[in-house]
Amino acid sequence: MKLLRYGPIGQEKPGLMDESGAIRDLSGKVSDIAGEALSDAGLDALRALDVNALPVVEGAPRIGACVGQVGKFICIGLNYADHAAESGMALPEEPVIFFKATSAIMGPDDTVEIPRNSVKTDWEVELGVVIGKHTKYVSVEDALDHVAGYCVINDLSERDFQLHRSGQWVKGKSADTFGPIGPWLVTRDEVPDPQNLPMYLEVNGHRYQDGSTKTMHFDVATVISHLSQFMSLQPGDVISTGTPPGVGMGQDPQTYLKPGDTMELGIKGLGVQRQTVESSK
Repeated sequence: MKLLRYGPIGQEKPGLMDESGAIRDLSGKVSDIAGEALSDAGLDALRALDVNALPVVEGAPRIGACVGQVGKFICIGLNYADHAAESGMALPEEPVIFFKATSAIMGPDDTVEIPRNSVKTDWEVELGVVIGKHTKYVSVEDALDHVAGYCVINDLSERDFQLHRSGQWVKGKSADTFGPIGPWLVTRDEVPDPQNLPMYLEVNGHRYQDGSTKTMHFDVATVISHLSQFMSLQPGDVISTGTPPGVGMGQDPQTYLKPGDTMELGIKGLGVQRQTVESSK
């Protein structure tokens, strides 16, 4: 299934995309794409619905983040060997864990704002993983059974804030609009191998990132198992699993986002995001 949320900011309704590409309203069946709806039982109940009997959403509504009520927005750094090399950083022996503020979350096509005093706002296409059930001390072998589904994430970053302003990376990762998620949450049964997903990102029509989850240093199952040794994961928690090479910081000369730029990014089978960039108000 392709699950989504649509409507004005803060008023999103749950929906499902049918085989024709039409949005079907789920608000009569679940309150949100969140919590219990993401469990195996919740997803099975949605699969059992007669899709053709669900109301069609007319027009072209705004698409919000594909999961609501996110408790934790966890990111994995330096998880592609080539990206670590272009960043001038050693490949880690264990997954590098950092957080993005949940207030950074927005829809896949909403406008990205360059924060005040930014000089190095950068892009990162990433595979997002949405947890579907309570996860604690899970083995690598069982980890993927705890996934509700997968999605596209743009892990936007302000490199000067991240790397040169002391403290943790979170301050360079958490500006408002720095977490576009979606357009869809594709349930795990439709993603048989999360380690074989081509991905790309373009700025102003120029392709900067052209990679695949094949080249992850730590695969999705390892990441989930590792995280669960340090914290429990809850339904709706989002994990952004790292980016392939081609970020702005890795260009020669370095290239960063500016007002008026447009981004397009996508992962095979998981949809496409398109964002315009403006200065923060």
